[in-house]
Amino acid sequence: VQLQASGGGLVESGGSLRLSCSASGRTIGPYSMGWFRQAPGKDREFVGAVSSSGAFKEIADSVLDRFTISRESGKTTSFLEMNNLKPEDTAVYYCALASVRTSGIVQMTARNYDFWGQGTLVTVSS
Repeated sequence: VQLQASGGGLVESGGSLRLSCSASGRTIGPYSMGWFRQAPGKDREFVGAVSSSGAFKEIADSVLDRFTISRESGKTTSFLEMNNLKPEDTAVYYCALASVRTSGIVQMTARNYDFWGQGTLVTVSS
């Protein structure tokens, strides 16, 4: 499985971006698609994840009022909609995919993810 993340870029504070993540290759069984980010000098942190059914989602408390996650029906594609961006959101954003037991499981821990995309840089200017 290969993941391709896109949609990053430079945006002013208060702006919006929509990140996309598409998986190619064969995914066997249910999965969780997640987004993580890593700012310079900081650990990778969970941002959001969506189940393969699309019915279950988790968003980090730090961005809960500004970010939303969704997936495209029938495709192994997820979207991270980021609004009211702040300079502290500046980071490389990674998408990931984890095999799970049932379609209702959402993984929030990086070590549980099996496949990772290359990352897309989001820079928010003040």
